[in-house]
Amino acid sequence: MTENSGARDEARRERFERGLEVLRQVDGDAGQRVLDALADISPELAHQVVAWGFGEIYARPGLAPRDRQLVTLGMLTALGGCEPQLEVHVNAALNVGLTPTEVVEALVHSAAYCGFPKALNATFVAKKVFAERGLLPAAPAPPAGGR
Repeated sequence: MTENSGARDEARRERFERGLEVLRQVDGDAGQRVLDALADISPELAHQVVAWGFGEIYARPGLAPRDRQLVTLGMLTALGGCEPQLEVHVNAALNVGLTPTEVVEALVHSAAYCGFPKALNATFVAKKVFAERGLLPAAPAPPAGGR
């Protein structure tokens, strides 16, 4: 092993450790379950999720964790087909201080930009998370007349 590769290995380990700390703060146990699920198929992808996704991106100071989660909820809703990841991030949104009402409102807002099917799918994921956490009903019913 050369001195240069030793320094690269140390930098890689430090990014991973920083990312793992952020992952635990944001995703809690759900993040670790994702890493565990990748261990026997793609440990490198797990490393990159932690080191780059959380150690570099989520750790940036420009947005508060709750704002990052609002963006993430919107992006995963717009993409569609990301329901398992959306479940992790609805939990993360609650972990970083978003309320169930704020999560629901973000998903209602997404309907205007990515359509009702994707907003409905995301809302049903949120409902599952809220049920698991004992947070239903999550939002008050609208006033009579729908306003």
